[in-house]
Amino acid sequence: MIYKSRSDLMLKAAEAEGMTFGDIDKSGRILNERAKGHLGQIVEESFFEYKVNSKSEADFAELGIELKVTPVRTNKNGTLSSKERLVLNIINYMDEVDKEFETSSFWRKNKELLIMFYEWLPKVKRADYKIIKSYLHEFEESDLKIIKKDWEVIVGKIKEGLAHQLSEADTNYLAACTKGANKASKREQPCSEELAMQRAYSLKQSYMTALARKIISKQTLQTITNGKELENFTFEEILVSKFEKYEGKSLEEISRMAGIVPRIGSKNFLQVFISGLLGIKGTKLDDIDEFAKANIQFKTVRLEPNGIPKENMSFKNINFTEWMNEEWEDSWLENYFSSTKLLFVVFEYKETEKENPERELFFKGIKLWNMPLTTIEGKLKPFFYELQNLIKEGIELRPTVQKKRTIVNNNLPKAKANGICHIRPKARDGSDKVALPDGRMISKQSFWLDKEYISVIIQENN
Repeated sequence: MIYKSRSDLMLKAAEAEGMTFGDIDKSGRILNERAKGHLGQIVEESFFEYKVNSKSEADFAELGIELKVTPVRTNKNGTLSSKERLVLNIINYMDEVDKEFETSSFWRKNKELLIMFYEWLPKVKRADYKIIKSYLHEFEESDLKIIKKDWEVIVGKIKEGLAHQLSEADTNYLAACTKGANKASKREQPCSEELAMQRAYSLKQSYMTALARKIISKQTLQTITNGKELENFTFEEILVSKFEKYEGKSLEEISRMAGIVPRIGSKNFLQVFISGLLGIKGTKLDDIDEFAKANIQFKTVRLEPNGIPKENMSFKNINFTEWMNEEWEDSWLENYFSSTKLLFVVFEYKETEKENPERELFFKGIKLWNMPLTTIEGKLKPFFYELQNLIKEGIELRPTVQKKRTIVNNNLPKAKANGICHIRPKARDGSDKVALPDGRMISKQSFWLDKEYISVIIQENN
């Protein structure tokens, strides 16, 4: 069916709101519970009445609008989140390298998107998923400037012969996600003989979450950049510039300059410190538009005078049963470090604790970082399988008595074992335990990045 105008198309799309996929389906596709992508095809064929295709042009070519059907879910705290990234078109490395942004396959196909959000619910059949909102998405000017720079980063790697090293965390909003039946889905690239994983342009899950909250939940996000800045600088350069004048200052000096009272170690320290220095006091970090869309997570680093952090850096507590049964490609470890940017807020001590027990902390600066794909594949992936094998074989628990206390040692990967990460306890006390798959109990354990590795990251390009 041909739609003559955007308003005609959106009137039709609005009719789907409140309908289930079972209501819409006329093809019988909904009966295949395991098939991926069929929900979008059901909407294409049975609702908009056009044949499923893989054309390089937009679905509604006469209007230049691409159709996308994507799930959202309600979190335990009542907020709304996107369930997944929004996958767009396959990247043809051989062709895209010769394009400008305006002539790229991404822009030609995805300049305008008709996004139909449906609610994903656990333990509910796909036929009962309900479409809750139809929305015509045109990229805001500030978003588009960041997306254009993201595109330049992706194509820049292809031009360097590094398509095989592309990672979702390389960019802010627009990503190059893997797209294929399995890890053998590889393609030629123009500037290297090494085959690269097939990838597609995608809007990050974090970007889609921010969009869903804006469109469906009517959430207002606070922006910290403007179009004029983004014309000449990257988001990271703008971010660094906002903190520069505080570098080298003590917390006491910063408190006077910015009118904030940050208490390092308190639960809301980063919240108060970052929002205060950005001049948006009272705004939650999750409510900052650019941070939410780019999936930027925050970590405090305190460097000793020798340049090594005071402590290793902790992340998520480990569910050993989950880790044992996961595939690498679907694991928390792979997904987190391949799609998350970390903003290190770095402080330093000028004296050792022995020299001055009352020593002051000084602000050193910030570092926006993502783990390189070479590290993810070269060290993090082997670490994942090493721990998985240990769990399957049965983790050793060796109790010993030290000063009338029973200490239980284990054979989990220790700090410095692989140069980047390890497993160590993160429990309130000796009784704070978690079950292993074989039923034995172990003190709660967490994933940690080695403090020496953090030191190397902080020093890179500084």
